[in-house]
Amino acid sequence: MATAPEEFRSIRIDKEQCAGRMACMRVCPTEAIRVRDRRAFLLPDKCIDCGECVRVCPNHAIVPQTSSFRDFSRFKYTIALPSPVFYSQFGRGVLPASILKALKKVGFDDSYDVACASESVSIAIQEFLDSNDSPRPLISPFCPTIVRLVQIRYPNLLDHLIPIESPMEIAAREAKHVKMRELGLKEHEIGVIYLTPCPAKTIAIRYPPRKKHSFLDGAIAISEIYPTVVQALSQIGGLNGNSSIRGLGLGWPMVGGQVSSLKAEECLAIAGLADVIRILEDIENGKLKDIQYIECNSCPTACVGGSLTVENPYIARGRVLRMIEQFGSKPCQDLEKIRRLYRRKFFSLPGKIPAHPVQPLDQDVSMAIQKLQGKHDLYEKLPKIDCGACGSPTCLTFAEDVVKGSAALEDCVFLAMRKFASMSSSLLETVESHSRKVPYQTDFEKS
Repeated sequence: MATAPEEFRSIRIDKEQCAGRMACMRVCPTEAIRVRDRRAFLLPDKCIDCGECVRVCPNHAIVPQTSSFRDFSRFKYTIALPSPVFYSQFGRGVLPASILKALKKVGFDDSYDVACASESVSIAIQEFLDSNDSPRPLISPFCPTIVRLVQIRYPNLLDHLIPIESPMEIAAREAKHVKMRELGLKEHEIGVIYLTPCPAKTIAIRYPPRKKHSFLDGAIAISEIYPTVVQALSQIGGLNGNSSIRGLGLGWPMVGGQVSSLKAEECLAIAGLADVIRILEDIENGKLKDIQYIECNSCPTACVGGSLTVENPYIARGRVLRMIEQFGSKPCQDLEKIRRLYRRKFFSLPGKIPAHPVQPLDQDVSMAIQKLQGKHDLYEKLPKIDCGACGSPTCLTFAEDVVKGSAALEDCVFLAMRKFASMSSSLLETVESHSRKVPYQTDFEKS
């Protein structure tokens, strides 16, 4: 199993570009960002790779840890694997098949569709639900941010993450095996590159949580490759017509796409971290046992709203719906074939997902208890308005930062003002006391 070092996350902060404007700190759902001396920095053990900070930084100082074309020069053959989101980024007349063709014009040796793999995974999910008595409800593991959230905050729910391989891994494995047979190449000579709507996929590729290595060799942001593909599309004729890409897998990028082919009364589709957290807390409290499966998306509009996309997510969703209307009615997979593959463990992930709880206040238990008490005592002295001016997102996190030694009491403007007022009052009292001891007026006072 590949375990990610805690210091590596899917984003990094460029200190030269950062101006400490705090937008990233305020939007972070897990309070993983601090600002000190007008520079932001990351608390890696709290980061869940959601990419919200990438979206809001006005200085573009938060950089996704994605790949670039030069990273793939070591391969003899390269295959582009576009997320189904990619199909929704272009105009009405641009079909998925044309986009795959354009990717071969921009430098890839081949391109491969993931939407069809998504349909097969939906079938595998239903087979698992019908044949397995794992704890209910089961939770989708296909958003790496959700997996990371469960690892950090809800480790008791790790067994609820359904052990089914992701569509991007299924497609990458198939693409490599096909080209190995056709070209006589070895697996390591073929590079499969995912075109990703979010930075979190880089973590799933570099450090897949249940297995030793990914079949993918890197990820390029959709926003990075989009302009080049637009130019290539302008050189391709015949954009209209029938598409060879079809099936309900085209709907996976939007909320409800995963569960659209499952038994509706037994499934939920949730989007947005605030709602996902509420659902996870309900599960942890023993609720929702009548629900079989929950599709969880960290982005409020699911993958069409990823931080590395270019199109308005609502326009993109409309395009997905249009593609489903045009090409979704005819399946791209043979149901019985997928069921046979399922029985042969083709979709199974037998490994365990490890927990990654947030680091304690101190490794020494007695010191941790003392610091916890100190944190609560300090919090009671704070204004509790969560203004963020101290460089911590809330008064409670500021109290924690102080007891851990990463912030000073004077960083709180309210405490600093109280101290200044106390010093001023003391200074005034001292001046008045000394003035009463002086029995005569100074020349300055006489004048």
